[in-house]
Amino acid sequence: MKLYGLKTCDTCRKALKMLKEAGHEVTYVDVRADGISAQDIARFTAAFGDALLNTRSTTWRGLSEEERAAEPQSLIAAHPTLMKRPVIEGENGLTLGWTAKVQAQYL
Repeated sequence: MKLYGLKTCDTCRKALKMLKEAGHEVTYVDVRADGISAQDIARFTAAFGDALLNTRSTTWRGLSEEERAAEPQSLIAAHPTLMKRPVIEGENGLTLGWTAKVQAQYL
């Protein structure tokens, strides 16, 4: 199982802790420090569409209107913190966020 997120993200840390406590072997990918491949961004975009783009983030608010008009894949490649998180890659595919529904799937 892989968890894509930010080490400074409280939700990502909570998800990682709960997954490990539930007995999952988790590989953590910090999208800022470790980077994220174009292939992974393409897979995530195919799975989640525009929901992958975090338009509530500080990074998003700092972008100009011109920059915001770019394709989500190129925005996330340039600014990995724009990706909603965590993205979890498990046996049953990809999930986005750490909602009650996602927790029920893994815990």
